[in-house]
Amino acid sequence: MADEIIWTQRFMGLCDHVATWSEDPDFQVGCVVASPDGHEIRSTGYNGFPRGVLASEPARFVRENGEKFFWFEHAERNAIYNAARAGICLSGCILYVNRFPCADCGRAIIQAGISHIVAPPIPIADGALDYSFQVSQQMLREAGVQVTEFK
Repeated sequence: MADEIIWTQRFMGLCDHVATWSEDPDFQVGCVVASPDGHEIRSTGYNGFPRGVLASEPARFVRENGEKFFWFEHAERNAIYNAARAGICLSGCILYVNRFPCADCGRAIIQAGISHIVAPPIPIADGALDYSFQVSQQMLREAGVQVTEFK
């Protein structure tokens, strides 16, 4: 049990570090996917623009009108896409992320075969993603993905 806590702290710390690579002025989110035994990194991701898409347009960062949601990819899906690009299977893996997954990311986690996520609790009031977090939590539960709350 102590070993599991140490690894969880390490990977959550790594999520915070990877998150610093994000260009997002609102939230820096990082994600680490580890092997089923929880000791080997399979993939990482952070929230940001897709490869080759320019971050130089200020309108692409605006959250209030929803424009940002068309341009930014979330950390969880970036980690899953990075693994797919490298031909790495994530089935049975553990996903660590420093912000609770939205519904889009929840679907990706389920479809990738990830069996366990470690994340902070759902934010109290996000505004744009409040309902999405609730749907994600329900989908993950129904799909049998174990969710461990990290505080």
